[in-house]
Amino acid sequence: MTLKIHIDDSAPPYEQVRAQISEQARSGVLPVGYRLPTVRGLAESLGLAANTVAKAYRALETDGVIETRGRHGTFVAAAGSAAEREAASAAQAYAERVRRLGLGEGAALDAVRDALRAAYAE
Repeated sequence: MTLKIHIDDSAPPYEQVRAQISEQARSGVLPVGYRLPTVRGLAESLGLAANTVAKAYRALETDGVIETRGRHGTFVAAAGSAAEREAASAAQAYAERVRRLGLGEGAALDAVRDALRAAYAE
């Protein structure tokens, strides 16, 4: 696992850690079941505070990218199914909300496309 923190980047260090681990897990560079370094170990190797790495790990766990198994460590999770379930749930909530707001299907899809373009343009 290779992570690089760019101090001059506008993204905070915890977000850089989160994004890089997430991308490496999604792309298969970090396979399912790969054991991640401890919070303290990764913090030391990156020159970050342990709380910074802990915040990134908490966000990754919330996203279903990693799972903590107590004393056994932190591992890359089989995130596809958890991520897909969460995305489907968010999509359902969005569809219900825009319908209540009176938006038509076309306008709702346009809003999603704009949001996705903005999110993935980073």
